[in-house]
Amino acid sequence: MPGRSLPPLAQEVLGTVYLLLPLLGGALVHGLCMRNGWLAFLARPMDGDRGFRGQPLFGHSKTFRGPLTVALGAGAVWAFQQQVLHRAEAFAALELVDFASLPGFWFGAAAGAAGELAELPNSFVKRRLGVKPGGTARGPLGVLFYLWDQLDVLSGFGCVVAAAVPPTPVRVATAVLVVGGVHPLLTLAGYLLGMRPTAR
Repeated sequence: MPGRSLPPLAQEVLGTVYLLLPLLGGALVHGLCMRNGWLAFLARPMDGDRGFRGQPLFGHSKTFRGPLTVALGAGAVWAFQQQVLHRAEAFAALELVDFASLPGFWFGAAAGAAGELAELPNSFVKRRLGVKPGGTARGPLGVLFYLWDQLDVLSGFGCVVAAAVPPTPVRVATAVLVVGGVHPLLTLAGYLLGMRPTAR
């Protein structure tokens, strides 16, 4: 198994961070498409502007372009890790399992799409409470939704990846801490760079 030269805890932590890189690729491709207007024909609300009890199902920010572009970006990074980086000893040492034995581009793409689609329940609940896209609730609900905002994409991505890379308590905790810490910073950076309409 790759990575035996690393201490066990370092292997688990660094390997988990390495496993999350496709999410970054998905966010980058999605952000570039939003900033430059690429694939604009897919920038249509997934709910078709349909509502439920006087509010949109998901809102105008959840479009068909999101899952597709995140899937493309995540799949590309996953394939790059598997086909290119795997051949470099330094990167192979980070792998939690032998990447060469894992499914290819389609698997990374499926994980990326699942991560993006996992945001829909969050959006649905927010619309029911009258919270606008990019807006926040107040009080305890605000805290709950803030945490949900940071981790919903991880839940979808992780459910797919877990089929190939068995989760452990250390891997799950590392993923939660990394995504929970990095996601709001990336969201803010995306807003400042014109890659997304809101800072949240």
